[in-house]
Amino acid sequence: MTEPQINSTKNPSLNIDELQSQLESGSEKKQLQVIPNLAETGDEGLEILMEFLQNKKSDSPTIVQGKIYQVLLQVKSSKIDEFIQKNFPLGVVPIKSEYNIDYNHLQIKLAHQDFLEADKLTMQKLCELAGEGSRKRKWLYFSEVDNIPIPDMQTINTLWLVYSEGKFGYSVQREMWLAVGKNWDKLLPKIGWKNGNSWSRYPNDFTWNLTAPKGHLPLANLLRGVRMFTSILSHPAWSK
Repeated sequence: MTEPQINSTKNPSLNIDELQSQLESGSEKKQLQVIPNLAETGDEGLEILMEFLQNKKSDSPTIVQGKIYQVLLQVKSSKIDEFIQKNFPLGVVPIKSEYNIDYNHLQIKLAHQDFLEADKLTMQKLCELAGEGSRKRKWLYFSEVDNIPIPDMQTINTLWLVYSEGKFGYSVQREMWLAVGKNWDKLLPKIGWKNGNSWSRYPNDFTWNLTAPKGHLPLANLLRGVRMFTSILSHPAWSK
């Protein structure tokens, strides 16, 4: 993720009161836009971002909170480091797992937008959750997907959503799949997995940053067909 140029002094060209107002009461799109602007104002803007994140700590995590956390992670400041370690040492997404699976490494990779490594970790976690057979072979049969507990599937999805500005995640892919009437020939080119009749080749034909098409990540191995991916997008987690 590209580091923003953040100064310790206030940028007078930015109206900090207006930016704060937009952060607190603007649309989600506007909130995402003003977060880096606030960071660029220096210490005062960074204080506003930390206060906003702290005040929302008890709420369900959103893409706005994820964006603030990502911006703060990039700032070289002992004060911000202390704030993060005290309040959000593992990230802004609370982890829920029926099997006490450790998602901390996945959250760290996503928070830093290391989407390639996060994608690998995601499949590892799904195989770990689905049973001993999938864990040994390192890929899933479609019939094993329902073994994945609802809290874990929702946790993985929330991590992807929150740290991708809402662009990636199984729920995003499911929404797009339903919108095209579950037509794979329409969906796969739309999410960048096919170009005409040509399949995108792993990993170089895939885009590992936020310039990717909506729903591009996480990936699913379709070498054995779409049944496993269909099972993921039909998982009971999405009806809860």
